[in-house]
Parts: sequence; structure tokens; C-alpha cells
Amino acid sequence: MHLYSYSSLLGRTIVKCECNLKYYISLSLKTNTRNLAIFASSSEPNGASISVARPDSSWSSPICPDSPISVEFVSYIKKATEVAHYVWKHVVRKGDAVVDATCGNGHDTLALLKLVADKTQRGRVYGMDVQKIALESTSSLLDQFSSPDEKEFVELFVMCVGGFCDIFLRHACVMLVAFNLGYLPGGDKKIITRSETTLLALKAAKRILAPGGLISIVTYVGHPGGREEFEKIEGFASRLPVKSWNCCKLQTLNRPLAPMLIFLFKKHDKIFVLPK
Repeated sequence: MHLYSYSSLLGRTIVKCECNLKYYISLSLKTNTRNLAIFASSSEPNGASISVARPDSSWSSPICPDSPISVEFVSYIKKATEVAHYVWKHVVRKGDAVVDATCGNGHDTLALLKLVADKTQRGRVYGMDVQKIALESTSSLLDQFSSPDEKEFVELFVMCVGGFCDIFLRHACVMLVAFNLGYLPGGDKKIITRSETTLLALKAAKRILAPGGLISIVTYVGHPGGREEFEKIEGFASRLPVKSWNCCKLQTLNRPLAPMLIFLFKKHDKIFVLPK
């Protein structure tokens, strides 16, 4: 595992690709191929329900209404972050590059590491947080629950969430960018993510996301500034072109302060197979 300060980051790149936003995606791996299946639906005016070709009839959307994870979320058995982790499994595969834009105490970083780490040594988790104490917590969690070899897949950066647009430059490409906004659990509640920097980070994530990739956001409205941040994110997502993005939101209507999940999928209009 490698820890970097902001001053050492400029000029760094991740891996090649780009991405998009409005589509539910499931990746099915079969004998060295990746088959992409999509189901898209949205309550937004420009997000009419649609479905497209899928590899087999057994496929189902990661968060379709009758899936166990959806039922458990509605029943408030599963946390928003657990639902997000479930969806990630349908997007990320071994060897992918992913970004945890808000490491916090490291639970998302660890979940991402388990998804990408493999013997090829190609997978990467790029994690960042503005607070050094958060990265120390993340590092400690990885020490407990991952092997030394797995930790080599992780690079941690001390920086503001909006600053990674300086790192992931035009040749970068990742399959997932995860945001868990608000303040550090157990930390100083006055240090929060802010709408201005979050929007900068979303714009950067949009540029570096690979086709079939996902921007995953858990947002909170119960703290000062949280509602404004959510509204800015919602506005950003609603302006994305329906031709290329599918955006959805999971919200508990009778619990107005409950965390909300926002997924921004980059569109694919056909099944494709990566070369062996």
C-alpha cells in the first residue's frame, strides 16, 4: 500500500478508459470474456423505462424491485452502503481500477479491494480523503482484513475530494468511482464534504469512467450543508444526456433524513465481449 500527499500527485495517471452515467449494469464473466447486460429505468422525465439485449434469461438487474437486496433496503435491514456494495459486485471485476473518493474509515476501500485484487496484479484501488486520520483508519482496517499482497493494490492520497481532477488526467480510465459524503464517522462533524468540491469531483469522475462503469454516491441530508449538496448532485445527474447516461436514486420517502443512494451508469447499447 502506498500513501501520497497532494503535492506528490500531479502528473500521475491511473489506467486507460472513459465512462458514462444512466444505466443499471450487470457484468457476467464467462471463460475470459465479459458480457454486458443492461436494464435501465428512471423516474426522471428523460429516463423512461427500457431494456436491452442481455446474455441470458437468468440475468436480473442488481437492484430490481424484487431482488433480496432491494427488499432488505426497503425494510431497512440493509444499510445504504451495503446496497451500494452489492451493486458494485455487478460492475467491477478482478483486475479493474477503481476510485474511493472519500475513504473515511476504510470500509468502502476494503470492499473495493476485495473486488479487484487478483493474481494478475493489474487491479488498483485509488483512495483519497482530506483528513490524514481517515487514511490512517483506512490503512489500519486494511492491515486487519487484507493480506500484505492485497494491500499492494491500494494507493492512498491525502487530498480534498475535488482535487482528484488534478490526478486522473485525460488518459485515465476506471470502472467505478465511489463517494460516501458527509463527515468522517467518529471524527470532527464540522469537516464535511461540500457541494462545490463534490461537483468538481463528479465532473472529473465523468471524464475518467470507462464504458459500463458506475459513479456510486451515498449522500446525507441530516447535517448542515447536506441538503444543498444532495440537490447539487441531483441537478448534475438530471442534466446528463439520456443518450449516454442512466441515473437513478433510492430514497426512503417517509424517512426524510435517511441516507440516499444515487447511481450514475455510463450507457452501453449492446452486449460486447472483450478480447481474450
